[in-house]
Amino acid sequence: MFIGRFQPFHDGHKWLIEQRLKLGKKICIAVMDIHNLEPEKNPYTTEQVMLNIAEQMGEYLNKNLVKIISIPPIESVNYGRDVGYDVIEHKPPENIKKISATNIRKEYYGL
Repeated sequence: MFIGRFQPFHDGHKWLIEQRLKLGKKICIAVMDIHNLEPEKNPYTTEQVMLNIAEQMGEYLNKNLVKIISIPPIESVNYGRDVGYDVIEHKPPENIKKISATNIRKEYYGL
């Protein structure tokens, strides 16, 4: 599962998700419904974000490898004892690490 605002969904997000897809894993992308809480930081509605992800991940959606859902805004991810899944951090290469949704929004909106 990948949880985020995806404001906007970009090549860095896609790279990250594809790391698991390359291993044959199925993915759930959970889009936080946060637009109305902080519209200045989240200019895209949840529906717009989900459509953008669907457009960029279409081949995986068509193969039922990716599911996109909406979730309420969260402040943490929690779990109890060993429940059968891992928490995994991926270290992107420098060209991917540089991609910033904040900078994309600034460029797009001229901020």
